[in-house]
Amino acid sequence: MMKRAITILAVIIVLGCKNNKQDNGKLNVVVTTSMLTDLVKNIGGDLIDVQGLMGAGVDPHLYKASEGDVSKLFNADVIFYNGLHLEGKLVAVFEKMEAQKTTVALGEFLAKEGLIGSDYFASNYDPHVWFNIQYFKEFSDKVTSVLSEKDPKNAASFTANNLAFQQELDLLHTAVVNTIATLAPEKRILVTAHDAFNYFGKAYGFKVVGLQGLSTATEAGVQDVQKLSEYIIANKVKAIFIESSVPRRTIEALEAAVLSKGHQVSIGGSLYSDALGDGGSVEGTYVGMFLYNVKTIVNALQ
Repeated sequence: MMKRAITILAVIIVLGCKNNKQDNGKLNVVVTTSMLTDLVKNIGGDLIDVQGLMGAGVDPHLYKASEGDVSKLFNADVIFYNGLHLEGKLVAVFEKMEAQKTTVALGEFLAKEGLIGSDYFASNYDPHVWFNIQYFKEFSDKVTSVLSEKDPKNAASFTANNLAFQQELDLLHTAVVNTIATLAPEKRILVTAHDAFNYFGKAYGFKVVGLQGLSTATEAGVQDVQKLSEYIIANKVKAIFIESSVPRRTIEALEAAVLSKGHQVSIGGSLYSDALGDGGSVEGTYVGMFLYNVKTIVNALQ
């Protein structure tokens, strides 16, 4: 670990003096999570070069920067990341770059009174804010503002792209509301691998219970499994859900615990929580991921 940290620090020192201007004249933008990469691509289009650090199925809570990542970050004109300690193991790298780079933690610009607090997470706020579509719209506005400031000649195009994406997000919200309306309120209990869906639950009237906490850095124990199994039985929960970026073994252990007590519960499917689906797929976009999740949840809990 010490050798790796020294190597990354050396890369930071060497690259800190490099000129990062692109030969093609486009802004070089580096983004952390796949949700934010999709957002930035929607706003920047072909006018910018975008590199996402984290692909499908990657857990941002546990992600560590490689020397290659540090090189990408130091060659960037703009860096966008979620913040609120989602990318906990990258914070030190971002802090070293703030004096030289336009480094934007999008979550830090949200009004704190609207965020969900936590007594158990380092930032004291739930970082999974992209599951509130309104917050993602605020992210879109902030990305547009930053790109327009860095590249004024293309500001009108960024603004037009933002308007189109905002309209798409409004349509998404309407589709989500209409789909959830088909599920009886008493069935709106969402049990998942970790607490990634609290903003979704708050926005759309679901009781959300995660087997692990807000971060996947700590694993659920036997007592956690037993306690949640009793909750599932008491509330007659029909289905529970695994997540694409979290090992499925904990939810399978929960399913087994419930079944051993004579209650029927099934795994309702795999939800996308901390990462989108594969690139090129419908679920590889923010809108497609959100709709897929909602349809999977509603169909399994009917």
